[in-house]
Amino acid sequence: MAEKDIKLFNDFPPISTQEWEAKIVADLKGKDYEKSLVWRTNEGFNVRPYYRQENIEELSFLKANPGEFPFVRGNKKKNNEWFVRQDIKVTDFAEANQKALDILMKGVTSLGFVFPCCSKVTKEDLNTLLKDICLEAVEVNFVCTCEDTKLADLVADYIRANSKDASKVAASVTVDPLGNYSRTGKLKEGLDAAFNDAKAIVEKTADLKKFKALAVNGKYFNNAGATIVQELAFSLAQGAEYISQLSDRGAKAEEVARKIKFNFGISANYFMEIAKLRAGRLLWSNIVKAFGVDCDCATYMNTHSETTKFNMTVYDAQVNMLRSQTEAMSAVLGGADSISVLPFNSVAEDANDLTERVARNQQILLKEEAHLDKIVDPGAGSYYIENLTASIAEQAWSLFLEVQEKGGYVAALKAGFVQGKVNESAAKRSLYIAQRRENLLGVNQFPNFTESINADLCTSIFNPCDKTAEGAEIETIKLYRGAQAFEALRYKTDLFAKKGKRPQAFMLTMGNLAMRKARAQFACNFFAVAGFEVVDNNGFATVEEAVKAACEAKAEILVVCSSDDEYAELAPAIADQIKGNAILVVAGNPACKADLEAKGIKNFIHVKSNLLEDLKGYQKQLGIE
Repeated sequence: MAEKDIKLFNDFPPISTQEWEAKIVADLKGKDYEKSLVWRTNEGFNVRPYYRQENIEELSFLKANPGEFPFVRGNKKKNNEWFVRQDIKVTDFAEANQKALDILMKGVTSLGFVFPCCSKVTKEDLNTLLKDICLEAVEVNFVCTCEDTKLADLVADYIRANSKDASKVAASVTVDPLGNYSRTGKLKEGLDAAFNDAKAIVEKTADLKKFKALAVNGKYFNNAGATIVQELAFSLAQGAEYISQLSDRGAKAEEVARKIKFNFGISANYFMEIAKLRAGRLLWSNIVKAFGVDCDCATYMNTHSETTKFNMTVYDAQVNMLRSQTEAMSAVLGGADSISVLPFNSVAEDANDLTERVARNQQILLKEEAHLDKIVDPGAGSYYIENLTASIAEQAWSLFLEVQEKGGYVAALKAGFVQGKVNESAAKRSLYIAQRRENLLGVNQFPNFTESINADLCTSIFNPCDKTAEGAEIETIKLYRGAQAFEALRYKTDLFAKKGKRPQAFMLTMGNLAMRKARAQFACNFFAVAGFEVVDNNGFATVEEAVKAACEAKAEILVVCSSDDEYAELAPAIADQIKGNAILVVAGNPACKADLEAKGIKNFIHVKSNLLEDLKGYQKQLGIE
């Protein structure tokens, strides 16, 4: 060590945790430490404001290197390479083939062929679809929500017939009876028959070492509003159910484990998502081991990560690029084996060449410019990430055990336990979004004031997606997006504006300069969320001047923006002037609120407002139904 380094360290002696804590408490000046600095996560554990070496000393998984049990650090020893995947909707097999060949020249290393439900694919169709595609050079995935396993047979036969070494071809087919049952509530031939078919495909493809025949679609939970812990725990429970059910039918547990591919969603919770993938590998390796399997590189958790639809928005859709970029980065740093970035416009319309190109390049940027493919498990050793990994693993394991105590995933699903947990989380997140405790940029916070949506747009995109089958045996997992309720709200305003005048919220800014500016900005943001036109002002000298300007603007909503002290006189004076010809709103939650309410002033907006419900109320008053 150089002499200058020694002097530097001598100038900064070690500081104990007790000393740090004492300094923090002193700086808080009487504020509650737990309430001020400790993050109470939706996942069921608290996150401290800082972590130190002592916080990771008892974490046993830190002793393992990449490629070693329990695979927290992944299966890759020399780099962090992953497959860049792009999905193609297959309606015409020749066209899909041409598109596949085209995007393989643009950085894609994994193809996902998505088939309409219950489409019948023949051997000839598959020959057309995969023509000139070198199977050894690219990962191929086939996505279909049908219960039929014939597609898996066809793909397996094609690989054997068209590759030099079939055992080295990386491929997957989504045989997913548990996922289908969870979303539809009923399988045509029943679960027992579905498990028998799954067992058969596992045995038929035993020679194809890199062929994943069974899918665990944890992304369904992610896109239904579940917490990270719930997504992980219920995904693990599905995986364990497959091993258990198929082993009971005579399949080898090791072969079943080899065939499972986990498809996770990736939310905007950046560090948590990194830790989720690490915790998932830790827990899955121990689950596989519990089935008597020597968990190795062939049976460790193979993960595909897809940017979540839960966070995506129709309004201000370009912001989706920001969300999906951080989500993709989480998946990369967490060690995902393959990643799909959804095009930013994919919620409201079919992706086009531009949006697909942007989505591809978001991953290529992480590889070619950020070089995140060069370092194995870059989060390793981070006090924060290692503690998040341990906390998520602990909570997910506890929830997994609850499922097992109820008889496994199927039994827990039939009892309504799984749905109950997801619905509870979804309701909580919906409330937080309505209250802006969880922000969706461009929707419930900082909307584009001038944006409007085509009135011909299908309203179904604003409504929850329900795949429940007729005669469903169970309550189903229902997918939705966090922005849907706000988008439906704003869309009503857009339709109303097409028929006449867009409702206007006019800022009556008076008095204290700092307070009126801050509250006008808050109120403009508030009403713009519903698609109302907002008019800000520099300030008015008198009530008469303010009301005259508002009347000339023909504003339907007048928002008083001033300080709490001034509201006691200003608000009643304005109310007397407008005589009920417009909706009067006070921006804030002043101490004189009760007095103002006694004088007939009923509308107040502030940071604790339920934004969604309040805006629905204003729409109703304006006749927007």
